[in-house]
Amino acid sequence: MSQCAVLSSAGRDSPAKSRARRTLVLAGLAHALHDGLTDMIYVLLPVWQVQFALGYGALALLRGLYVGTLAALQVPSGHLARHLNARTVLVLGTLLTAGGYTLAGLSGGLAGLCASLALAGAGGSTQHPLASAAVSRAYGRTARGPLGIYNFAGDLGKATLPPTLSLLLTVMDWRSALWVMAALAAVVAVLIRCLMPLVAKPPVAVEAAAAPTRDVAAKGGFRLLLAIGMLDSAARMAFLLFLPFLLQAKGASLTTVGLALSLVFIGGALGKAACGWLGARLGLLATVITTECGTAAAIGGVLALPLVPSLIVLPLLGVMLNGTSSVLYGTVPELVASKRIERAFALFYTGTLGSSALAPVFYGRLGDAAGPVWAAGAAALTALAVVPLMLVLSPRLASSASAQNS
Repeated sequence: MSQCAVLSSAGRDSPAKSRARRTLVLAGLAHALHDGLTDMIYVLLPVWQVQFALGYGALALLRGLYVGTLAALQVPSGHLARHLNARTVLVLGTLLTAGGYTLAGLSGGLAGLCASLALAGAGGSTQHPLASAAVSRAYGRTARGPLGIYNFAGDLGKATLPPTLSLLLTVMDWRSALWVMAALAAVVAVLIRCLMPLVAKPPVAVEAAAAPTRDVAAKGGFRLLLAIGMLDSAARMAFLLFLPFLLQAKGASLTTVGLALSLVFIGGALGKAACGWLGARLGLLATVITTECGTAAAIGGVLALPLVPSLIVLPLLGVMLNGTSSVLYGTVPELVASKRIERAFALFYTGTLGSSALAPVFYGRLGDAAGPVWAAGAAALTALAVVPLMLVLSPRLASSASAQNS
């Protein structure tokens, strides 16, 4: 009887594991697609600048519309999943992104392009909350590793779709290239609908394993962490806004710009692992100060160096730009009571995404007034502004750790 029970259990486990793997693969595919579609806008900015005679402020507004809509509608996407199946919402969101890019290719003016990008961003808002929740539910208590794979998939999308679009732009006009990307998004939506296991319930909150912290350690600490995250995001997005133009001024072609962005995003993917390693050995304070100072130094190198040495610096810059955010995100549970962790993560994520949407508009205006070199230099100073805030936050982290141990 016991052998039969074991065999029966194994038979039951196998379909569950298969469903979990399919969920992870398709959630990762959705993450790669949406993150890649978001960041390929950087490749299109120089094209749109010429096509529509836009300044840097207007270009920043275009990306800000996409990311701002994406950030603002994540919570409503979760609410919508309570009335519709979460898989259905994810499929509809992916199709909406495809429709937005299709309309962008049909737009004849700036107003139409803005509306199309806002529509695409609205579709993209469904991906992070629903796909990550699907992975969490599929793996339960063992979801930490699969969620890491899911997050890494987003970086793969950032590293592949922008250079793919750059190659397409060498053989077709930008409108046709956008339609190709929209078709790719539609294919992914169909795959999710046909292959992803059905999600019958809305995302279920999973309480963090960290012990509750005392409110005295949490109150100001979380606000500081949020401010640091917003500054880090602002510096990253502001520099990426001007990177294509800085490289073009050094003689880079559109294909080279796509390659450069790929180098940054590949470095960013490695940055998550590298900063995790640094954080475990140096601690949060030393890690963040190292990465933010490194970011400022690498931006200075890109500004000062010729094209080829600049390209060599970009992967290291990507490590610094992207690695810090993952370390900061993992610190949230240390600064809030466990019953408030989900709300804290929502605020942190919305704040950093909102910063990435709004900050480039400010820096774009600065670029119009002073030029892209000075605006990129301001992004480096923004990264350095994190250092004094980290020095203030560090004692609160120590107090939080003491509260957890008591």
